[in-house]
Amino acid sequence: MVIKVFIASQSGSTAIKKKQQDVLGFLEANKIDFKELDIAANEDNRKWMRENVPGEKRPQNGIPLPPQIFNDELYCGDFEAFFNAKEDNGVYAFLGLDPPPGSKEAHQAAIIQNGEVPENDKADENIGENEADKHEESVHQTIESEDTAKEEKEPETEDEEEQPVTEEEDEEQPVTEEEDEVDES
Repeated sequence: MVIKVFIASQSGSTAIKKKQQDVLGFLEANKIDFKELDIAANEDNRKWMRENVPGEKRPQNGIPLPPQIFNDELYCGDFEAFFNAKEDNGVYAFLGLDPPPGSKEAHQAAIIQNGEVPENDKADENIGENEADKHEESVHQTIESEDTAKEEKEPETEDEEEQPVTEEEDEEQPVTEEEDEVDES
């Protein structure tokens, strides 16, 4: 199985160039074997790509723009579909390839296929649960200590109603040099 990426080397669109670079860069970085097929330099590549993009996947004008991605003869999708698969950690499934062992995608595939977490990943899962439990416990402790502090504070009496702040009270007094020196020590 060979991944085929149809590109346009002579495109005037920077958006198309960026999309092509994103796809090709990802495939190179992840050491996925692929063939780059230029539709600008080879009319046969252009015809083949246009004929093999399924009708329901074609844009409204009917002419699919690069990059278009195939696994041999099987259409995978365009840049938007590739981008969505990348965001969902599902590029290998998008390309019709088996994910490398130990990858997030392989982990997700094992869960989907078996309906459970593989044995070697259960230890990692438990660590995550323990961390979540510790976090929840610390949140409860913080809330309890805040509640205790509120209870220890003297309750306000009815006579001590809050007075509105006047403009004079709201203004801050300037800090003198002597006070500033005291604060620094």
